[in-house]
Amino acid sequence: MNKLYFSDCLKVLKDLHSANSEGFIDLVYIDPPFNSKRDYNILFESIDMKDTKAQKEAFSDTWSNVSYIDTINEIQSLDLDLYSFLSNLDSIKVPKGTVSYLSTMAIRIYYIHKVLKDTGSFYLHCDPTMSHPLKMICDLIFGAKNFRNEIIWSYNKWAVSKISFSRNHDIILFYSKDMDNISFNTLFQDRAASTLKRFGKKKIVSGFNDTGERLPSQTLEEESPGVIMSDVWNLPIIAPSSNERLGYPTQKPEKLLERIIQASSNKGDLVADFFCGCGTTIAAAQRLKRNWIGVDISHLAVKLILDRLTQPYPARRAKIIRENIQVSGFPSDIDGAKMLARETDNGRFRFQDWIIEVMLGGVANPKKTADGGFDGYLPFYLTQDKKGNILIEVKSGTIGLKNIREFIHVIEKRKAELGVFVCFEEQVSGETRREAKQAGYFESESYPGKYDKIQILTVDDLLDGKGIALPYRKEAFKTATKNLDYITDDPELPFE
Repeated sequence: MNKLYFSDCLKVLKDLHSANSEGFIDLVYIDPPFNSKRDYNILFESIDMKDTKAQKEAFSDTWSNVSYIDTINEIQSLDLDLYSFLSNLDSIKVPKGTVSYLSTMAIRIYYIHKVLKDTGSFYLHCDPTMSHPLKMICDLIFGAKNFRNEIIWSYNKWAVSKISFSRNHDIILFYSKDMDNISFNTLFQDRAASTLKRFGKKKIVSGFNDTGERLPSQTLEEESPGVIMSDVWNLPIIAPSSNERLGYPTQKPEKLLERIIQASSNKGDLVADFFCGCGTTIAAAQRLKRNWIGVDISHLAVKLILDRLTQPYPARRAKIIRENIQVSGFPSDIDGAKMLARETDNGRFRFQDWIIEVMLGGVANPKKTADGGFDGYLPFYLTQDKKGNILIEVKSGTIGLKNIREFIHVIEKRKAELGVFVCFEEQVSGETRREAKQAGYFESESYPGKYDKIQILTVDDLLDGKGIALPYRKEAFKTATKNLDYITDDPELPFE
């Protein structure tokens, strides 16, 4: 099972639990947004347009807006101890935003516990502002006896405060579902320099004589794997210039997730991340030959993960990888697209955003306008150093010559190089196509060929894999690394 969900993870967790009365996941790692009252953004390449933003909000952890009273009341029917803890927090001098955040996390951790196997493990990544109350919640749900470690991820970064010590660590809480039945692979780390100097890498044995006196340490010919890994992990954060960096503000290094996955799962096991963001857990799990589930409430994150898993590879191999990933929450056929178009006014996920950001890889215009504007854009390179603009208009209802002519006017007014008009197949008439064709052509300064200045793409075209006719373009989204150095080869997948 390799499956991505575009959804609220609580709904996915409830559905998974309903369909699997017994736990079935081997390892869950989550790195939920902290209660920081700030937006987390996926970054875009700027094309310097005056009336658009170069960033689009992916999601906001504005927990104070959550109807947390309903969540606490729901928890009452699930776990009375957990309910009492949260209710008491709500009755004392604890900020409502904090109670809301903890309630939101508590019900999700409750269902995470339900979907774990009895041999399973849970890792909760949190910062010092929330680690203490989250640990109490985990103690209530998993049982304090099943707490295994408070892992300290230590890293170096520039100090930002002159009135406190530099905060150079995160906390990862590690729990097992069953203390006596946990699946765990012991990891090792290098010996201290002084030990290496004295004993080298050979195994060390020591003991006591019959009178209880300690005997001198001796070495064996057999080489030692090192010492058992401690719960303080010194791993660097991702460097700004690293090929691994995707522009996701809370992105974690893959080496951190590799360590967790290697310790608490085996090849073929199922690993899940219910706040998967830019997909570090998913990428590490796939490379280590684990099955995986990823969930995120941002459709941009889901698209970024798909790109991250496929873009480093040649086309044939990328196609096979993509075919083995199920995606839930995006339309997969024309009926699903039409349903999304009908429900877009009442839903959180807009039909326009799906077309622009998922199907075309562009950026939705944050200024939603009526006819006479444009719905999104794509940057592309005219030369190696000079960018051009493609404007996008999306229609889900009836269209006519008036719509095409208005869009052509917008292209001319904005001095954009190209325009892409997206609609359903049955809405396009021959007259409409002729009007678009008469708008002329775009010719690149650096690349050969002529391209229709106004291109009509149908939703059917996009679902069939057809895209914009263009000599070359740079992705609007920050994209996954093209560097294959850190990717382990999989002989079951072709490179070409």
